[in-house]
Amino acid sequence: MKQKNIEAIFYSTAGIVAMFAVLIAFYVVTSQVKTRMDLTAEKAYTLSAGTRHILGKLQSPVTLRYYCSQTEMPPELKPYAQEIEDLLGEYQQAGKGKIKLEKLDPKPESDAEDSARLDGIQGEPINGMGGDNVYLGLAISQLDEKVAIPSWLDMLRNPGRERLLEYEISRAISRVVNPEPATIGIMSALPVFGQEANPMLQRMGQQSQEPAVYLSELKKDFTVMEVPLTAAKIDDKIKVLIVDHPRGITEAGQYAIDQFIMRGGKVIAFVDPSAYFDQQHDQMEQILGRPSSGQSSLPKLLKAWGLDMDMTKVVADANASMRNPQSGAAMPGVLLVTRQGVNQDDIVTGQIDNLCFPWAGAFTGKPADGLTETVLAQSSTNAELVESIIANMNGADILKDFKPTGLRYAIAVRLTGKFKTAFPEGKPAAEPAPQNPDEPPAPPKPAEADTNQLKESPANSVVILVADSDFLADSVAFTVGNFGGYRVAQPNNGNINLVLNAVEQLSGDNDLIAVRSRGGLNRPFTRLQELQEKAARKWEDQRKDLETLRQATQQKISELQTKKPGGIQRFIASAEQQAELEKYQAADLDNRKKLHEVEKNLVKDTDSLESTIRILNIGAMPALVALSGIVLSLVKRKRTAAK
Repeated sequence: MKQKNIEAIFYSTAGIVAMFAVLIAFYVVTSQVKTRMDLTAEKAYTLSAGTRHILGKLQSPVTLRYYCSQTEMPPELKPYAQEIEDLLGEYQQAGKGKIKLEKLDPKPESDAEDSARLDGIQGEPINGMGGDNVYLGLAISQLDEKVAIPSWLDMLRNPGRERLLEYEISRAISRVVNPEPATIGIMSALPVFGQEANPMLQRMGQQSQEPAVYLSELKKDFTVMEVPLTAAKIDDKIKVLIVDHPRGITEAGQYAIDQFIMRGGKVIAFVDPSAYFDQQHDQMEQILGRPSSGQSSLPKLLKAWGLDMDMTKVVADANASMRNPQSGAAMPGVLLVTRQGVNQDDIVTGQIDNLCFPWAGAFTGKPADGLTETVLAQSSTNAELVESIIANMNGADILKDFKPTGLRYAIAVRLTGKFKTAFPEGKPAAEPAPQNPDEPPAPPKPAEADTNQLKESPANSVVILVADSDFLADSVAFTVGNFGGYRVAQPNNGNINLVLNAVEQLSGDNDLIAVRSRGGLNRPFTRLQELQEKAARKWEDQRKDLETLRQATQQKISELQTKKPGGIQRFIASAEQQAELEKYQAADLDNRKKLHEVEKNLVKDTDSLESTIRILNIGAMPALVALSGIVLSLVKRKRTAAK
């Protein structure tokens, strides 16, 4: 018996040692292979197909030098630094020998710190001015080309940009492989490139204007060139032309765009029936005593392409209306178009889930022969076209008489095909210079013959049209802040993604689109939004009832006032008027109580839903594990009893 016990102990010990040896061997083998399981719906933490395609096209090795201060790194930053290192490890694996990863710890006064400075990596003191610099950056090189991501430390100040990690790395690799960026032209009536304050308006407190944020984003990847609205010809080296709010553009300017398209150029145009952020122009027009519409279009070109846009109306959408951040009131003229209205099958918008359009127009009509229209963004069916003057006022005025048409209004479209010139009769005559109103008008100058005019594009071309120029405004597309003297912009929505995706596609680089779009993904709490919309509709209905009662009361009081005798009695409320007023005040108080009850129920429903989701998120997995344990225990007991 004693011998059996010794044998059992021996075999048990040997088994444990053997199992331990197997585990050690398994760890040694598997530690060389790094992989992560990504359970997010959009696979946000897995290398995108665009990145893998970029890596698959590499002809010669690319070196990634990752500079990360190990000792000086603050504890709260270490998980983030590890996330970057893991991501770079995935690049190395996906590169299949074409990606060489070097990890360097730039300690103070070390060779690694000197190398970081030579590579353009910036160190920042974290613990006060006297502390050592902390480095967290990446240098990418191939042969003689080098691109640096100087520092990722600013992502601590702007955590939302963390989702752009993959895009920044892939973009840098792409720039090293293709060092010559495409040239993008920008034609705009707005001060997109920045502007000094007008002396007249400076006295009223106006300050100089910084360049538009979207311009800064474009400059990261492209050469950007300013094109005046009066340009007679678009430079041949421009590959994509962005026409941003072409207010007051002449037929000569449209002719230049027309011929640019005929030569194979690509155009992205932002036109607008009601440009809310064209404020500087509005102020100057008001000072000069002239009306300002803030409108822009390309009428000659749109007509030739078979499209139209009503310049007096904008889209109002009850399902996509944003809310005033202060009052919480619905703004049906300011649209937040989600996945239901964004074309998920198109490469430009396929991974964009929200776009903001303040007071946007709508494209109607049928594309001309030879052109194909693709709708990129549209309203819901619970929408209508309203007068732009009303839309810029209180949103309640729109909802008061809201009558949805059941139609989806196209806000952003793409036209593809062979374009025919909008000027078949030749180059238009130049418009005369402004004259003194006391002098007779000058006769128009005859058009100069354009012997090089093209009547049709030789190959398929592309034009993307957006019926809103406020779409690109800094305050709409970004949250802009100042950190350490640097302007930092965080995307508020997918607006900038649509612009940059479109430019990348039209300039020939499709691979970065899928990577960039992930940075703007947003999954709204749709159930919570439905509750808020339901409460808002109830609140709006009761507000309408109160407004109707108020108007009826006012009319009744006015009628009683006309029946009163003259003299001082006209200024003293009669008993009937006082009764009507008290009746209105009582109804007003009752409605306010009801509105308060609506708001209270909304908060209650919201809190209940959030609590339910929180309980499910926290308790579902432990409950599942416990249930599995109980089931296994019952199965084991049943098997034991059977023996």
